[in-house]
Amino acid sequence: MRIALYQPDQAGNVGTILRLAACLAVPVDIIEPCGFAYSDRALKRAGMDYAEMANVTRHSGWQGFAHAATGRIVLMTTKAELCLPDARFVPGDILLLGSESEGAPADVHARADLRLRIPQAAGTRSLNIAVAAGIALAEALRQLDEWPR
Repeated sequence: MRIALYQPDQAGNVGTILRLAACLAVPVDIIEPCGFAYSDRALKRAGMDYAEMANVTRHSGWQGFAHAATGRIVLMTTKAELCLPDARFVPGDILLLGSESEGAPADVHARADLRLRIPQAAGTRSLNIAVAAGIALAEALRQLDEWPR
C-alpha cells in the first residue's frame, strides 16, 4: 500500500499526510511540481518530527510516476461512481489524491485503474485531502489486514 499526492499545493496537508504515513509505515509518492517549497515551514510544523521518518519518493512529474508505478492506481475523487465502502483493495495498491485546488486532470483520471469517492452528506463538496487520505488508507489497511503491529 502506498499514498501518492498529485501536485499538492498546501504544505500543511502534505505534512499531515507524511505524519500519517510514517505512523502507519506506508510509503508516500509526491508528484511534482508542488505549490510550495518542499522545505516549507508549514510542512515541517504539520509533519513534526514524523515527516523525517516518512518513506518519501519525489517524482518530477506525472509521466515519471506513472511509468514507475507497480501497483494499481486508485484515484480518490469526488467524480467517481464507486464508493469507498464498496471497493476491494489488493496488496500493492497506490492511493492517489489530487491537488487541493484542482484535483486530478483528465489524463490522470484516465490512467487510474480504479476511481473511488468517499460518501458524504448531501450539500457537501469535498473533504480535506489529509482527512480523505486517512479515511481511504484506514479502509485499505483494514481490508488487507496490514495495520502495523
